Amino acid sequence: MDVSPSQLILKRSVNVKAIVTPRWKEEAQQQLQDQINQIDNQLQQLEMQAQRMISEIQKQSLQLPGSEGNQQIESIQGQVNQKKSELLEQKNQVLQQLQQVQVLEMDQEVNQGQIDSVFRVELGDNLIEKMQVELLLRDGMVEEIRGMV
Repeated sequence: MDVSPSQLILKRSVNVKAIVTPRWKEEAQQQLQDQINQIDNQLQQLEMQAQRMISEIQKQSLQLPGSEGNQQIESIQGQVNQKKSELLEQKNQVLQQLQQVQVLEMDQEVNQGQIDSVFRVELGDNLIEKMQVELLLRDGMVEEIRGMV
């Protein structure tokens, strides 16, 4: 981009919205379901790792008398429970998002996020108008660009 002394190139965030269609809804639900499955797998792995570690400590504590083994087991269980709580909270959030997607009506506009864009501003331009740009997508295709490009 060539820029004269009376121009600047600036960066702005562009809001991206999507129109709810059967395809969009299906893809959104599938992505959320994949996240739920991933969290479930993490929970299973966490449980298996904890059981292995506890078994190993129990084997070692048979050879070394004392309460050190019990303290290690309690510590591991505390860490596992904390991580489990975090994962279950994440899962609940994703389940809520899944519920929200299911009740969306067709042709409704939903926020998808933001992307960065560069633009030219010249003397006399309305900066506020140039900063307010939105992309509207239908099944991944740009349907409308709103605002001053």
